[in-house]
Amino acid sequence: MEKLNQLDTDLFLWLNGLYASWLDPVMVWVTMRNSWIPFYVVLIGWLIFQYQKQALGLILTLVVAVALSDQMASSVMKPLTLRLRPCHEPALQKLIHPVLECGGTYGFASSHAANAFALAMALWLLVGKRFGWVKWTFLWAFLVSYSRIYVGAHYPLDVLAGAGIGVMMATISAVLYQKVTERFFTVTK
Repeated sequence: MEKLNQLDTDLFLWLNGLYASWLDPVMVWVTMRNSWIPFYVVLIGWLIFQYQKQALGLILTLVVAVALSDQMASSVMKPLTLRLRPCHEPALQKLIHPVLECGGTYGFASSHAANAFALAMALWLLVGKRFGWVKWTFLWAFLVSYSRIYVGAHYPLDVLAGAGIGVMMATISAVLYQKVTERFFTVTK
């Protein structure tokens, strides 16, 4: 476990060390949750336009997936593991490139990564067969997740665990949505 922790720290220091002053404000914008509100509004509008009556169920499924992933990362994993964020780790203070205030004490697992990957995976499972461009939301989720390493808030394993949580919660949410719609909204002869 100690070797894995050291590898994670070394990878974090390498990735966090790949910074450029012009990129700092870009990554701050990427990592801020409110930056993405226009994207969410457009996504909701697009779902309503494309799916009309079905849109409410799809939007609720996305909300459930993100809420579950957020709670699993923040309310279960962080208190369970008590792993300090790299920006709170005294031994790393002089080695990292912090771009923002550090935030909460614990970082495993990344809520940003969990939530972004929950949204991307749920979208893919719900509408990806019909709209292939939805796969590009995974690139968005990756960028949001990487920004957490860039700003010094998370180790790579925090982000990887968060992504895994998001994918798992999205899958559960999408399966439940499909079961509910099959059970209650299928027209019988």
